[in-house]
Amino acid sequence: MLTSVDTELIRVLADPLRLKIVTLLAQETLCTTHLVEETGAKQTNLSNHMKVLREAGVVDTEPCGRFIYYRLRPEVLEALAGQFAGLAQTARATAEANLKRSCP
Repeated sequence: MLTSVDTELIRVLADPLRLKIVTLLAQETLCTTHLVEETGAKQTNLSNHMKVLREAGVVDTEPCGRFIYYRLRPEVLEALAGQFAGLAQTARATAEANLKRSCP
């Protein structure tokens, strides 16, 4: 069983600020103001990171008056975790079968 991992999603989550945002959103739905306070990032910088997370499908938005709230989409992380679990399963089977390619 050959498993590939969503490299674009890994790239999105590899940024330390975006990973911090995802970690915060795993605990509660937050607006931009809360995220600025929690991360110390500037508003424009945070907005750019939120755009990347939205476009990658990691977060959903919810307008509330003049604020935008962000909610993490756990199914996206579960899918990525499943891809890694598949890789781990393949690696375990390979190690147990002692599979290796012969050198020429």
